[in-house]
Amino acid sequence: MHQFRGKFKAFINNRWLVFVCAMWVQSCAGIGYLFGSISPVIKSAMGYNQRQVAILGVAKDLGDSIGFVAGSLSEVLPIWVVLLIGVVQNFVGYGLVWLVVTGIVPSLPLWVLCIAIFVGTNGETYFNTAALVSCVQNFPKSRGPIVGILKGFAGLSGAILTQIYLMINFPDQSSLIFMIAVGPSIVVLALMFIIRPVGGHKQVRPSDGRSFLFTYSLCLILAGYLLGVLLLEDLIDLKQTVIVLLAVLLIILILLPVIIPVLMVFFSKSRPPAEESLLSEPQKQESGNSEQDGNEVILSEVEDEKSPEVDLLPASERQKRIAHLQVKLFQAAAEGAVRIKRRKGPRRGEDFTLLQALKKADFLLIFFSLVLASGTGLTVIDNLGQICQSLGYTDSSIYVSMISIWNFLGRVGGGYFSELVVRLSWQLDFSTIPWDGLGKFMLSPC
Repeated sequence: MHQFRGKFKAFINNRWLVFVCAMWVQSCAGIGYLFGSISPVIKSAMGYNQRQVAILGVAKDLGDSIGFVAGSLSEVLPIWVVLLIGVVQNFVGYGLVWLVVTGIVPSLPLWVLCIAIFVGTNGETYFNTAALVSCVQNFPKSRGPIVGILKGFAGLSGAILTQIYLMINFPDQSSLIFMIAVGPSIVVLALMFIIRPVGGHKQVRPSDGRSFLFTYSLCLILAGYLLGVLLLEDLIDLKQTVIVLLAVLLIILILLPVIIPVLMVFFSKSRPPAEESLLSEPQKQESGNSEQDGNEVILSEVEDEKSPEVDLLPASERQKRIAHLQVKLFQAAAEGAVRIKRRKGPRRGEDFTLLQALKKADFLLIFFSLVLASGTGLTVIDNLGQICQSLGYTDSSIYVSMISIWNFLGRVGGGYFSELVVRLSWQLDFSTIPWDGLGKFMLSPC
């Protein structure tokens, strides 16, 4: 019994379980992508024209874009509190929209509905922030795959929620708004104490490659399955029983990644604690703190610039290589053979404050790229319901789901290839440097 309790505790604190639960949260966090499905219902129930629907779409986009509040709160509040704030906003915002559309609450002015949709969609930013911050801290060496997969599932949530909506078979289309208000709230409340940064081994492990390969394979299977289901539903008039079976199989596919932490904890040999934390976590550098201890700088350089192959070595050999490198760097610095170039502020890949990020060209480039490029996709998503109606289609859910699927594949692929390009370029650069302890470690001759 004692051994089982220890295994269960290790399972709850496993970083792969946190990642899988974050994937489940993201599977219902892309609420904004369903606006194309709910906007025709709001338009017909409230008697709005296209201009008024477009104003609602702008309110939705603003709520989905203002995420710095959630990011700032995640620095000072526990992750479960951040998720709880998102749950309250999502439930209150879209719950009010559902009450107005169904006539339970008397008709309210357009600006009130704009605020409700803004608040409800802004809750999505809290889900995204909590999931991404936790998992990036748990997998600091695999940021590309982590961000790509999590954001991919957020994009896929439109197709997932649509299939679950068809499975439940609500009597009217306005019930989709009710499901948007209640469904994500229930899922996040059930998982909000699991999603958090956890301690333990955060470096690259040999099992990580197999785990990511399994996750990527499952992502492709999930996208192909949803695409096949959509085509089947469009070509054939399926019975409700078949739709329920297809939706249940979809849920099983979404739950399947939990196999990874289960196998790691319950069906693998436990590792000694020394092997789980060979390297200490990089210490956070405060803004404006230019006088750093020399030892901390050297240790940081060892962690940042060591060869990726070192993480894959056996524990004893890895410890010897790192210790040998540290000794040579300390000795060289003490003898004056090298000079350590001190940097102001954090390095790439470390934690930045908002003010530190605003001073970086990387952040500004990403910000303006998103501002200039993301509007086209949002315009199509916001007006997809009306586009379908103008072409004679009464149900826009299949087109919303199609956009979600390709959005999912693009994000997952972007995360995979971005990490591949970064590692390949770094390895090409590193291959020209001999492993003598005094390679390219931000050191230069005096």
